[in-house]
Amino acid sequence: MDLKENERIDDLEFEDLKIIQNTKGFCFGIDSVLLSDFAKNIKKNSTIVDLGTGTGIISILLSKKTEAKKIYGIELQEEVCDMASRSVLLNNLQDKIEIINKNIKNISDTLGINVSDVVVTNPPYKKYGTGLLNENDSKIISRHEKECTLEDVIKQSFKILKDKGLFYMVHRPDRLVDIIYLMRKYKIEPKEIRIVYSNIKSKAVLVLIKGIKNAGEELKVLSPLYIYNEDGTYTDEVLKIYNKK
Repeated sequence: MDLKENERIDDLEFEDLKIIQNTKGFCFGIDSVLLSDFAKNIKKNSTIVDLGTGTGIISILLSKKTEAKKIYGIELQEEVCDMASRSVLLNNLQDKIEIINKNIKNISDTLGINVSDVVVTNPPYKKYGTGLLNENDSKIISRHEKECTLEDVIKQSFKILKDKGLFYMVHRPDRLVDIIYLMRKYKIEPKEIRIVYSNIKSKAVLVLIKGIKNAGEELKVLSPLYIYNEDGTYTDEVLKIYNKK
């Protein structure tokens, strides 16, 4: 497959999957890999919607980690969407994954209402106008809520999910209050939370959260996930997630 300027092909080291990334753009991180592992109990022949798919990392991993029938990856940025589409072709997954170049905040107009069994999302973490904005436009859109907000993501997830549909998100711990408030507001009941730490001595760096549309109240806080041992090597659990143990 021909690559464009600054592009490379990375081996995902799982089921021979590969992905195209741009070294000058926003490359996927461990948060996407952890979310693809956290999104469990997805039934056979499910329809999954990946909101803010970026270069398609979560959709591509879930195509082999689950027995989903169809996965829709939604991405606003045209050039990033193009990379994701070419990665789908690179892995011969075009019958299973469809990349759609649309804004998340009105995606229910395209997909319809009550159509998805599962939503997975790794949305922009930062409120627009906070933090440093001396990045290129692609990185700003990927990292900041410039084109869609956390509320847009959760509101649209409620619309496209079927009743009792599953919702999986990775985000930052400092937004946890906002996340739970908005999930309750849009009737996606928080069911499981797992806090991620760099190591046993660090502050929390990520939060993984599962919700169910129109479910009853019962929240489980799972055991913490540590990325690194004290010597800087990956923990056994992360090695297992990366298929290296």
